[in-house]
This record gives sequence, C-alpha cells and structure tokens, in this order.
Amino acid sequence: MLEFLQLGAVELSVALVDDATIRRLNKEYRGYDKPTDVLAFALREGEPFASVDDEPLGDVVLSVPTAARQARKARRTLLDEATMLLAHGLLHLLGFDHATKAEELVMKAKTVELERAAIARRKTTRSKA
Repeated sequence: MLEFLQLGAVELSVALVDDATIRRLNKEYRGYDKPTDVLAFALREGEPFASVDDEPLGDVVLSVPTAARQARKARRTLLDEATMLLAHGLLHLLGFDHATKAEELVMKAKTVELERAAIARRKTTRSKA
C-alpha cells in the first residue's frame, strides 16, 4: 500500500491484538468501552497527503478476533478483511476521515483502491515464488 501511494520511505507500525487490548485502547483514547476493528494513532496532523516524506506516520492497531468475525459475516477471508482494515487505518494516518457522507465516500473509494493494490502485489509476489 505504501509503495502504491509512493510512500515507500515512511515508517508505519502495525499491531495485531486481541479484543481485550483494542477495547482498552478504544476506551482510553476514544471513550468507547467496547472492542472495535481498527484504531489509528497518527504522529502528525494536517491535510491529507501534506508532506509525509520519510517521517513516521503512526500506528495502526487491528483486532484479529473482530476482523475474523467481520470476515465470516462478509464471507471473505481474514486476510482480505485485515487488508481492508489496514488500508482504512493507513488512510486515517494520512489525514483522511469519514465524519461526513462526502468524506466517507472518498475514504471508501481510496480504501478499495488500496485493497486492490495490496491484492495485486500479493499475487505478483506469489507468482515470483
């Protein structure tokens, strides 16, 4: 995804956690006492894609049990669900949000674009192996 966005030099932390951990983080940082699928903790603020160069973007925290439940419900693989959640979290780190309907539409389209790029990269990597 970073390569697709031409951000290959940036730093990104990804944590795969359980529901108890993400629930604690969700309560502490967002005030919601429940598990969620993904949280993003940006290390910078500003407009989307405003000068990211090679600086650290932040952390994406993904709940594997929640992602697995959502994957089963959507009848997709856990890897596909996790890929979508990672794309969503990455976009938050880059300054995108979905507070309004217009923002939600943009973010959804960009999430799908990143998912497709990641899946294409996966297929290319497999075919070389």
